[in-house]
Amino acid sequence: MTYIRRIEALLAKVRSQGRYRTLETYQVGDAIDFSSNDYLGLATDPQVVQAFRRATRVGSGGARLLGGRHREHSLLEEELALWLGRERALLFSSGYHAAMGVIPALAASVDRIYSDRLNHASLIDGMRLAHAPRVIYPHAQPPPRAQRGANALLVTESIFSMDGDSVDLAAMLGDLGDGDVLLVDEAHALGVAGPAGGGLARDLDDPRIVVMGTLSKSLGAMGGFVAGPAALVELLINTARPFIFDTALPPSIALAARVALALAQRDESRRERLHAAVAQFRSGLRAMGLPAIESPSPIVPVVLGDPASALRVSAGLLAKRIYAPAIRPPTVPEGSSRLRFSLRSDHTSEHVDLALRELQRCIATL
Repeated sequence: MTYIRRIEALLAKVRSQGRYRTLETYQVGDAIDFSSNDYLGLATDPQVVQAFRRATRVGSGGARLLGGRHREHSLLEEELALWLGRERALLFSSGYHAAMGVIPALAASVDRIYSDRLNHASLIDGMRLAHAPRVIYPHAQPPPRAQRGANALLVTESIFSMDGDSVDLAAMLGDLGDGDVLLVDEAHALGVAGPAGGGLARDLDDPRIVVMGTLSKSLGAMGGFVAGPAALVELLINTARPFIFDTALPPSIALAARVALALAQRDESRRERLHAAVAQFRSGLRAMGLPAIESPSPIVPVVLGDPASALRVSAGLLAKRIYAPAIRPPTVPEGSSRLRFSLRSDHTSEHVDLALRELQRCIATL
């Protein structure tokens, strides 16, 4: 049997499990989009787009330690550090790369890693690269310090990407030992929660907290970063392979992200509109008898159980020009296939009402 035949057999198995995915070659047209993580609508903001158009070159030219260093990178790092209340920040080409760079670096200074069971794949892959002993703890239930031993790295998201719930970072900080580190992925909290949108860890001023995040969600750009003590940033510059060997972000994207960051900090009306849409959607789900937790998150899941049901409801919504994609294993645990609604500041009350009405209709047909 050729390797192509073996690949086809593997694909057939994926199809039989209801997990087959296709990569569409076009956008969803005039559908109301509830899939995007552009929570503040900054990816299409005229000021952000204009900043990108002012570019005089496309690629950065290389890695930061070679020919890829540009003034916009350093300025964005300084502004991110100030926003997050951290000493330094370091850019990576994506949030995924940031995770794969920072976790092995931090793991070298601890004895064991403790990870939330629902952490994002980027965090899981970063831990695999670290080759360090690790413990997976039940969601939002980290083991107390007395059970961990000394020098532990705790890894968590602040707002979780599929369930939209948040963790008590202050409580986790209060249970850290002197030799412990808490790595917080703020990807879905930045721009959304905290002072000036600075995330759930913004007011926790402690060098044992390290923040990582992305420029590709609320800031509407591309790239990732790690923010924390200056010594850690220096270690990443010298040892993190995804930083050392990867081509740096295009300076035009860094400039656009700087403009988006300024808007995200000063324009509270965007967050107000976002949270109003989230509250309206959660209230509507409860009126339908569906669960909807209280959370600062713009992510609202509608769990349907099996992949076929999630696909059917998603297709029914799309037929009415509402795009809410089905999320299936392995992205989420078995038995928890769902629609993942991402609310945005540019979703109107009419958009939300229509989505709720059509969602109720589609679920009734299951």
